[in-house]
Amino acid sequence: MWHELAAALQETLYMVTVSTVFSVLSGFALAVVMVLTCARGLRPNAAVYATLDLLVNLLRSFPFIILMIAIIPLTRFVAGTSIGSTASIVPLTIAATPFAARIMEGSLMEVDAGVVEAARSFGARDLRIVFGVMVPEAMPSIVLNIAVVAINLLGCSAMAGAVGGGGLGDLAVKYGYNRFQTDVMAYSVLALVAVVQVIQGVGTAIYRRMR
Repeated sequence: MWHELAAALQETLYMVTVSTVFSVLSGFALAVVMVLTCARGLRPNAAVYATLDLLVNLLRSFPFIILMIAIIPLTRFVAGTSIGSTASIVPLTIAATPFAARIMEGSLMEVDAGVVEAARSFGARDLRIVFGVMVPEAMPSIVLNIAVVAINLLGCSAMAGAVGGGGLGDLAVKYGYNRFQTDVMAYSVLALVAVVQVIQGVGTAIYRRMR
């Protein structure tokens, strides 16, 4: 059992780490475009912002378990299979990207408008303002948001395990639920709690250091 628990924990960490990287990168790209094109952005464009805003809201409205089943053909196309920890990365990334985009948009929008205007007065270009001013100013908040995304993905990875995604969720269902081994269920929950504490602790420590 301990061997299987360690393997399940490794699968969960693999899913969460890879999907966090992909969703943060894609969500950050969306957030930058939304910040640039919003009504008080550097390059206001109502059509582009409205389209991205609608897309983000639509994707966020899907419960993860439904989204995971709905995109099985896409998962098979990308990963070559619809089961296992590698296949779960596809729906996890798609589910977390709009969430990451929204919270990172909030972080960038919280940057003092006076700092942005000062950079513009010196003739800085739009991307220079975003990556040279807004991102560094918002970085402590972004770090905390990355921790939130990772923890959210940890919960989703447990749900993915219930439908063949592997990891601690799969272990808990296979042994804790189907075979009524409550000790396995308890160890799976404790492992998830420990991972959450580590992620949040690291995120908070980096945030305090950057502040």
